[in-house]
Amino acid sequence: MFYLSRIEHTLRVPPDILSRPLTEAIKVELEKLFLDKVIANLGLCISVYDIISIEGGFIFPGDGAATYTAVFTMIMFRPFVVTLGFFEDIYIPANFLPDPSRPEPDPRKRDRVTWIWEFGEQKYVIDGEDEIRFQVHSVNYPPIPVEQPKESKPFAPMVITGSLDCDGLGPVSWWDGADESEE
Repeated sequence: MFYLSRIEHTLRVPPDILSRPLTEAIKVELEKLFLDKVIANLGLCISVYDIISIEGGFIFPGDGAATYTAVFTMIMFRPFVVTLGFFEDIYIPANFLPDPSRPEPDPRKRDRVTWIWEFGEQKYVIDGEDEIRFQVHSVNYPPIPVEQPKESKPFAPMVITGSLDCDGLGPVSWWDGADESEE
């Protein structure tokens, strides 16, 4: 879930922070640029772990800031096979539901559908409101849209596709008490 990623980046360091030690000044600028941002195919930037090398220090004509190329290690967040309680852009396509599953109109809400998994004579409901255990199938980083319709969901820089088609996955209520009944 958390891992280290080596990144090389050329950045501008303004003159007002060059009075600090160079490593500290570059770390401050890297944190401004990267923290809480999603980098495609890497994940969400959590923290600058360390700075491996710094080269440059060029001042371009007409600019009072120095430009450096830094190689650094970033602590990244990218989910793997795990459940998440704080992330909303998770989708479970119908082909990743337990087999056989089928949709039914939700009697509580006319515009919604619930899914039913039939296991033997039992019917298990997947309504999307319960806490669900899932397996991460893929993580995608969609391109930033130029325009979005007003009625659309806010842009998600990271989208997770999950699967419920393995033992122990699905709504937690399906599995509560399963351990006690086996004893």
